Amino acid sequence: MKLPSHIAIIMDGNGRWGLKKYNDRNKGHYYGLQNINKVVKDCIKSNIKYLTLYTFSTENWNRPKKEVEYLFFLFKLFYKKNFNSIHKNNIKIKFIGDLKKIPQELKVIIKKIENKTKNNNRITVVFAFNYGSKSELINAFKKINKNKKNIITDELISNNLYTRNIPDPDILIRTGGEKRLSNFLLWQLSYAELFFLDKNWPDFNSSDLKKIIKNYGLIKRKFGGIGE
Repeated sequence: MKLPSHIAIIMDGNGRWGLKKYNDRNKGHYYGLQNINKVVKDCIKSNIKYLTLYTFSTENWNRPKKEVEYLFFLFKLFYKKNFNSIHKNNIKIKFIGDLKKIPQELKVIIKKIENKTKNNNRITVVFAFNYGSKSELINAFKKINKNKKNIITDELISNNLYTRNIPDPDILIRTGGEKRLSNFLLWQLSYAELFFLDKNWPDFNSSDLKKIIKNYGLIKRKFGGIGE
């Protein structure tokens, strides 16, 4: 059975899960963040080399200020708490997105964890943080446009995205019941297999991941061709 090398996940449904279980959206964010550790371990067991997680979008700033502040608090707590185990387990961490706008304390943590883990190679976990695919593409075209002699090609665009040197995802998983991409990796997901789950992110588990990987292995990917 063929395995995906790169899985991307839109971790949706945390707030709704928290409201249903605890009448508190923030509880959902807390448990959703804890679920990341489990999924990373499951990806390592399945020999997945890249995992990209949609952690905070450019549109998430539109949420209530207190919720955004709590999310940043959780992110700082998560990275500080898991820093040593991440490095010990040979996990490489990378962040993509517009990091200029996030709190300074979080920037320092991000820089530290990226530098510390840059030579790790068991799995690369990519956090899409203050990320939006449209702004990523605009940024790429601005860089390309600086050299008027550039001939626009797929390769040139890919090399100017946040995800340069990272293979495009083979699989997109979205939890939470919605069936849309929500401005996530629009260029990179061109040929990904899409899996939408009705369960919310904190309930996503090993069995779900194994089932998706198994189903992916049965798909004949033709990339525009006819196939067998």
